[in-house]
Amino acid sequence: MVGLEVGSVPFNPDGWGPPDYTSATTTVAAGNINHHLPLNVPFAPFSRSDKLGRIADWTRNYNNPARSKNPSDSVFDFSNDDSFPASADDDSSFRLVDGKPPPKPRFGPKWRFQPQRQLPQRRDEEVEARKREAEKERARRDRLYHLNRSNNSQRREAAVFKSSVDIQPEWNMLDQIPFSTFSKLSFSVPEPEDLLLCGALEFYDRSYDRITPKNERRLERFKNRNFFKVTTTDDPVIRRLANEDKATVFATDAILSTLMCSPRSVYSWDIVVQRVGNKLFFDKRDGSQLDLLSVHETSQEPLPEAKDDINSAHSLGLEAAYINQNFSQQVLIRDGNKVTFDESNPFANEGEEVASVAYRYRRWKLDNDMYLVARCEVQSVFEVNKQRSFLTLNALNEFDPKYSGVDWRQKLETQRGAVLATELKNNANKLAKWTSQALLAGADLMKLGYVSRVHPRDHFNHVILAVVGYKPREFAGQINLNTLNMWGIVKSIVDLCMKLNEGKYVLVKDPSKPQVRIYEVPPDAFENDYVEEPLPEDEQVQPPVEDADAGEANNATNDVEVKEVDAQA
Repeated sequence: MVGLEVGSVPFNPDGWGPPDYTSATTTVAAGNINHHLPLNVPFAPFSRSDKLGRIADWTRNYNNPARSKNPSDSVFDFSNDDSFPASADDDSSFRLVDGKPPPKPRFGPKWRFQPQRQLPQRRDEEVEARKREAEKERARRDRLYHLNRSNNSQRREAAVFKSSVDIQPEWNMLDQIPFSTFSKLSFSVPEPEDLLLCGALEFYDRSYDRITPKNERRLERFKNRNFFKVTTTDDPVIRRLANEDKATVFATDAILSTLMCSPRSVYSWDIVVQRVGNKLFFDKRDGSQLDLLSVHETSQEPLPEAKDDINSAHSLGLEAAYINQNFSQQVLIRDGNKVTFDESNPFANEGEEVASVAYRYRRWKLDNDMYLVARCEVQSVFEVNKQRSFLTLNALNEFDPKYSGVDWRQKLETQRGAVLATELKNNANKLAKWTSQALLAGADLMKLGYVSRVHPRDHFNHVILAVVGYKPREFAGQINLNTLNMWGIVKSIVDLCMKLNEGKYVLVKDPSKPQVRIYEVPPDAFENDYVEEPLPEDEQVQPPVEDADAGEANNATNDVEVKEVDAQA
């Protein structure tokens, strides 16, 4: 048996490892070669502070198929060892690129089963750049959209900067109420009671329900019928009811609807408040804006500011009032058959031809000792199963499709909902006031007519394109008109005015801000002998002069102009 010869290990007193023989690998001592030193094996100098690694590791498992196939080499692989970080970095930077083409199919034509050569998946910088550009473009469009909206609202408010009444220096402002406080108000009133019905009504002609834009009807002019828009204190019936102490607060449906729908208003308006003893009267001035109808009041598209323009707010208001008066009389059966009530029209003279209208004097209970009486109007009546129902008649008017963006002649028959939605956006306040007036009058149905100009530049001749009926309560729900909030606004204003001293006051809607102001005015304000500073001559509106037809139309407009009656006390 051959024994294992173990060589001697030299001792190094100066450091780790074998002694450093830098002079020669074979040191000659006494003429002999020292065989204890390994030949041709380089040794790096070590220090005692250096970290030593493993020479070989037989405890590791060879489970990596990507490495070498020789298991004997795996024990010398230190790529994952912390002692050799440099070798791990070298391995991580090494990539094997297979440049061989894919194998061709052995069977079938060459164009079948031809695999597409796939490029290595990587982050596409061009796609990311396009996404960043799209995000920037979207942000720019949003910024321009909000900027245009703010500019439109500024232009809209700038176009209606004038107040409905000239504020005099001697007027004393008592309070200003922002509309934001009205949104949270709520008040419930019991069902009203009818105190008196006056006037006479004609029956509604149902043939107008079948009108379409293809068989339109020309709007007629009623020169001989008189229309009355009498304020509260000039009404002889209200004066009689006030003397009988039937109520504490007195108003008309037009004034109440203005207060109820005030948060939706944009144009300026004013209401005169008179405190006489323990009674409160809400009045309108002679020639007030309440006698006219607003057009495109809540639209974002500004109207021309020149008052002599046929599409200005003032001209369109006169045109809308003219259309509504004629429409309310044309859709009736004018055969002399009328429904009469307790009393005749209180504002008409004997033998005078008046429009079909009935006045319902109704009373609501606001508090234990506070009642409100209002004069409400209905324009027609119809019978269904031998039961009579009251109607209110109103007309929407189209003046130029370019302003609204919807052509009624093309959309009314197929997209009537879109037309109504556009009108709700552009005339939200007017439609809400009509609905509130129908609710106050207790009407069973409200008829809305769609009246358009024969030509966009002709504001004297019009045609009826359609007539649609709605139930007031259902329509109020569609336009988000809350009756509790309506009465909450009225109750809050009544309570505020009842705290004032006896005298005359005026509520003025600010022309540029959503708020209403209360002014104390002299007792003779707005009377015939009360002189206000007149407008300059260049600001006074002159009626447009056209051909002979225009002159005839002007005369017709004057015939249906609002007639004021001075009631006798």
